[in-house]
Amino acid sequence: MYTTLIFETFNMLRTNRLQRAEATAPQIRKLNPRVLVQIDTEDVRLKSPDFYAPYDMIIATDLDLPTLSTINASCRLCSRPFYAAETHGFYGYIFADLISHDYVIEREKSNRPTALTTETITRSIVATSTKKENGKVVEMVTKREIYSPIILANTSPLPIEQLSSRRRKVQVSPLLTCLRALWEFQSISGALPSHSHADLALFTSLATEKHKELQLPTETLKSEFLRSFLQNIGSEIAPVTAFLGGQLAQDVINVLGQREQPIQNFLLFDGEESKGPVYALHPIFPPLESDVFDPLMTAPVAGQVLV
Repeated sequence: MYTTLIFETFNMLRTNRLQRAEATAPQIRKLNPRVLVQIDTEDVRLKSPDFYAPYDMIIATDLDLPTLSTINASCRLCSRPFYAAETHGFYGYIFADLISHDYVIEREKSNRPTALTTETITRSIVATSTKKENGKVVEMVTKREIYSPIILANTSPLPIEQLSSRRRKVQVSPLLTCLRALWEFQSISGALPSHSHADLALFTSLATEKHKELQLPTETLKSEFLRSFLQNIGSEIAPVTAFLGGQLAQDVINVLGQREQPIQNFLLFDGEESKGPVYALHPIFPPLESDVFDPLMTAPVAGQVLV
């Protein structure tokens, strides 16, 4: 079955989004004539969950948090995995909400049996099997990852192990803080920050607040990084978009093939430092041991993709 790509385009944050979609569609069609490329100019925020049901993968790019949350919620209602991605100059992110995803890891069988157990708060081993390959016994381990929607991930704390020591806190990228501040700024003003004194002051205040919420040392949010991030907002750099696009495509292929561990759940890319840390952000607050996160949803099968 061939993949169907649909570009959701409408004027909300960038006035040239519709023109870009219409301009790039012919070139994209030439890459593989067997893939159906459609242009949809309706406001994606008005789409019902039924719109996403025929597709097996939803990918949303360059949208604000309320719009991403709306799409994410619709995807969950029809049990469809969801990706979000965006770049701002040297910076960008990929977010994944696969709801509940099973994948298989192949490895040489050891002498010790593999227990069906919980490995992390979000990952567990649910099944094992073996096969013979080139004279060796290969063990196939089925693991399950549980995900959170983007609206919850955006307000969730860092993993406990990330906050367990100052050394690990210092290593957390301030890009996470700036992305949360950017989404908060957009929800307040309805636009991206400009270079006006009022916008710069508001963004700096929001970033400082988000940094404290993440329980990160104040000295790791440097004015130089804030300045660099603000200067990059709204711009695109081809190598960065190519890298993030490649990472996203690779993860989608692995998810559809149910091979290898997918992104869990926020991948950040800092082109200035050439780093791409991944943070598992979930609404899990210690030490309430009675809290159990269960989305009660299942992962779909591979097929069509909505972008």
